[in-house]
This record gives sequence, structure tokens and C-alpha cells, in this order.
Amino acid sequence: MNNLKDNNRPPPIFSHHPTPCTRTHQIGALALIAITFFITRLLTTPSFSSSSSNNNRLFEDGLSSWPHRGYGSYIDIKIYVYDENEIDGLKLLLYGRDGTISPQSCLKGQWGTQVKIHRLLLKSRFRTHNKAEADLFFVPSYVKCVRMMGGLNDKEINQTYVKVLSQMPYFRLSGGRDHIFVFPSGAGAHLFKSWATFINRSIILTPEGDRTDKRDTSAFNTWKDIIIPGNVDDGMTSNAVRLVEPLPLSKRKYLANYLGRAQGKLGRLQLIDLAKQFPNKLESPELKFSGPEKLGRTDYFLHLRNAKFCLAPRGESSWTLRFYESFFVECVPVLLSDHAELPFQNVVDYSRVSIKWPSSRIGTQLLDYLESIPGNSLLTK
Repeated sequence: MNNLKDNNRPPPIFSHHPTPCTRTHQIGALALIAITFFITRLLTTPSFSSSSSNNNRLFEDGLSSWPHRGYGSYIDIKIYVYDENEIDGLKLLLYGRDGTISPQSCLKGQWGTQVKIHRLLLKSRFRTHNKAEADLFFVPSYVKCVRMMGGLNDKEINQTYVKVLSQMPYFRLSGGRDHIFVFPSGAGAHLFKSWATFINRSIILTPEGDRTDKRDTSAFNTWKDIIIPGNVDDGMTSNAVRLVEPLPLSKRKYLANYLGRAQGKLGRLQLIDLAKQFPNKLESPELKFSGPEKLGRTDYFLHLRNAKFCLAPRGESSWTLRFYESFFVECVPVLLSDHAELPFQNVVDYSRVSIKWPSSRIGTQLLDYLESIPGNSLLTK
């Protein structure tokens, strides 16, 4: 799936925000945008150069190059990555209080970007080992994974972050403006309860760009923070043999699908109910956390690829991983989350590869609209 024509399309609702910022933040944002592009391998556009010039390389393995258009062919920036052994308490944010949580176990699920961005920066040619010459500082943390796996509770996370930051003289020197943190779930920086006191000026990378969603105060600011893609299973993003390959359109059984747990969310419950009314058009089983109603990783993508349109309603927050997963089975994502913001909206024209549908109109009109889109407007391999 490479393109979706605009036949009978409702106007896309994607917002664009001006981003005035300092030179340091601007350069850092551009570097990190390039990094997260290559994490998911789904947002490559023709504006990116395939030049093999050594001066353009982001990483020593030679897999990535810097985009030419608008940014120049060479970026001179130095990023310092804090080592886990140099700051007392940093290991707790990586491996938990008992040190038993492995980075490999944290690569899966929403929190995988915390590990992947850390590893990419460790290999980056922009990395420096000299704090005095660094333009930016990266603070590694797998804290979302650590919390989910019982390695730290909310109180311990807060205390540990405060302790770690108190030992960073360069953080105090800039007020945290040149320090980078990754928070890869819908909770964003709120995972660190005292974020507003300590890192409100720092650069935050998160898939959750909404600034009003269930929060009195937003941890996301468009002038400095970056929306990154969600983490998709490595078995689907590999350049080698993928876990599941896309199906030709003619062999797909369903018009659309939603594969996820209801969790009491209105939009999800509406889709499950709609699937019961139209079982030949919409696949949306009542999935569970465990038991026979839970789909394994391979089964999940086997089901996902069996529809022309993959529906992506909101969950606990506005962002949804299904939007990104659908690209890897060449299924057109239909975003059913009114406040979701997507990565690199000033670079990627999402209206050409996706549909945004009002969450207040989940019903037969949604299926009718999708059914009205001619098959020849969905271009596949």
C-alpha cells in the first residue's frame, strides 16, 4: 500500500504548529527526527537522499544518511550519552531495583523505542565522550519497561529521577534545556511525577503529542519536543524475511478490522458491536489479555493483513500503535482518534496514505464510506 487517492475523501484533520526554537534545540530535533525515521522504516520519503557520502552518515554501520533538502548535506553536532556507571541510580532506571530486567526484554511493546534510540545514539558518529564539547546530552532510561515489569513503582521512579538529575552539573548549567529524554507510552513524561519541576525545559521524545488528553497540565510542547513513531515488532520491520508478508487485495477477507481489547473504551466497544452486525465486512473479536481470546504476535499480524482497512481507535490516550503496524501489512490505516498527532507532520503527507475519521461517526456510515472507495485507488505491490 503506497497511496490512497482522494476520491470522496473527507478533509484530513492534521494540525501544523510553528516551531520557534533555539539553534541547539533545532539541530538536536533534526538529528533525532532522522534517528526515529530509521527506527520504524516506514516514514521514508523521496525528499531523503540516498547519497553514500561519509560526511552524511548518521551511524557507523553506514545504513543511514542525512536528508539533503532544507537541512544541508552536513550537520556538525555532538551528543553526549550518559553511561550507566557514571551516575548513582541510573542503573535503576535501566534494569530495576534488583538489576534483573534485561534490555532485550524491553525491546518489545510500546517501550522498545527507549532501548532502540539509546543503542542508535551509542553507534552514532555524532556521539562524543567529552561533555565539555557536547551540544546535547542523552539520558538513557528504560523506565516504562521497568515499571511495567515490576522493577520500580511510581514513587521509586520519581525519587530515582530526582537523584540522578541532582548529579548532573551540565543539566543544572542549562536548566535541562539541552538534555533529551524518551518517554514512549501514552503517559509521556507523566511517568516521572515531578517532570514539571525538573524536566519541563528538556527535550522529550514521545508518541503522544496531545496536550489536553486526560491531563490538567501537558508535558508536551511543540517548540521543543518531538513526536516519534510507536515501536513496531522487529519481526515486521526487518529487512530480511518478515514475520508476516502482506496479502494481495483480492485475497483479503474483510473490508476492515480492529484487533484489540475493548478496555471499556467507547470507540472500541462500538467497533466490536459493529462487527457483530456486519461479520462479513468487519473483523473485531472481543480479545482478552490471556486465554484463547488473546492473539499471539504472529497470529495478530496474520489477522491484520486480512483486511483492506485497519481501524485505529484511541485507547487510554489519543495515540495508537495500530496506526503504525498497519503499514507493514499494506493495510490502509483509519485513524479514529480526534486528538492524535502524528510524527513529522510537516514532512509526511498523511492524507495520501491514511484516513482520519471522526470518532463520533463510528457506525454503518464508516463502513459505507470505506466500501465506496474503489479498489484501484489502493495501490499495492
